[in-house]
Amino acid sequence: MRTPFTTVLLAATLVSAAIAPALAQTADPAAPPSTSPASPSNDTSGPVAAKPATLSDDLRPKFVAQTPADMVASKLVGLNIVNGAGDTIGQVADLVLDEKQQIKAWIVGVGGFLGIGAKYVAIDPSALKVGRGDNDTLKAVIDTTKDQLRAAPEYIYLGKEKPKDAQATTPATTPATKP
Repeated sequence: MRTPFTTVLLAATLVSAAIAPALAQTADPAAPPSTSPASPSNDTSGPVAAKPATLSDDLRPKFVAQTPADMVASKLVGLNIVNGAGDTIGQVADLVLDEKQQIKAWIVGVGGFLGIGAKYVAIDPSALKVGRGDNDTLKAVIDTTKDQLRAAPEYIYLGKEKPKDAQATTPATTPATKP
């Protein structure tokens, strides 16, 4: 089968048009422009090589090393809270961070047994003092009583609100039917 000359010419033109931009991009854009007499003048009418896309230093993540004074959330959640008399009155259940990533509230579980039946209340961060106790163990102290925590308004997570007129219902059981 014979290929017409115009088809071959068209294919060669398309291939050279596709290779030319790729070859133009192989030059190092960070290198200063050449000033040799053999190089073309700094003509700005043609395409200009751009710098490769990179993150600027202010967009790069900042890495932080842990210090002995740091407290990590995984060690705070579950921490027993005691009052001035040394009575355990609750447990840290969660942390709430605001839009500035500052602690907005400590969520404290009070009452219940092993987390079952506990009521959650939100405590202002200034009311709960968290620090290091003996042997560098974490310690949380608050100046209140268990009864005052139980009387505080319940903290309900967004999306977990109970309907206003909800009543405790149990699912209806239906007898099993044979097929």
